[in-house]
Amino acid sequence: MTDTTQHGAELSVDQRLALHTAVRRLGEEFAGEYGTETIERFLRSSYDQFASHSTVTNFLPLLAERFARQRLTALAKVEGRRQDGRPVVLFLCVHNAGRSQMALGFFTDLAEGRAIAWSGGSAPGIEVNRCAVEAMAERGIDISREYPKPWTDEVIRAADVVVTMGCGDACPIFPGTRYENWDLDDPAGKALDQVRPIRDEIERRVRRLLEQLGIPAPA
Repeated sequence: MTDTTQHGAELSVDQRLALHTAVRRLGEEFAGEYGTETIERFLRSSYDQFASHSTVTNFLPLLAERFARQRLTALAKVEGRRQDGRPVVLFLCVHNAGRSQMALGFFTDLAEGRAIAWSGGSAPGIEVNRCAVEAMAERGIDISREYPKPWTDEVIRAADVVVTMGCGDACPIFPGTRYENWDLDDPAGKALDQVRPIRDEIERRVRRLLEQLGIPAPA
């Protein structure tokens, strides 16, 4: 991998080491599916997407690795390299900081590994809404380690269901994919007591979606 970002910023020694380590780990995970060149390309583009607006650089290699892993998994599904039968649901909103993150948290918790959920935003924010994190913690679900990220074509193409929340016409439409629009208030700028009703409505809708997918959620 090169030693600079697409904006010309020099990578530190620690960042270069972390990215090289990430390439090795991803190479082991996707052995027989994708070669080093493809993995490096996805990792570098993922890194550049976060580096362009992040104010904290220490975690960029880790975020890039996590996002590259998701994108490569999606690409493998689209190309028929991985088919485990589990439905994939993608939750999209504007900043990927509140509604879609809470939906992701509920879905992942309630699906218990029987389905896969991802999330993204049309204009990703800097961090997950703190009131959303606190509201979900009240339900015993930790979304504090999640991070706003964009959506990519391979991620949308891999989804069986795409749930949009306020991103309007920004989301591309692909044939064969089921789309739902959830009309929900944006928790941005709201106090915790105002976020709780939004959280509860998201849980109700996630439970209904799981039922429609044939995945009964625990009470």
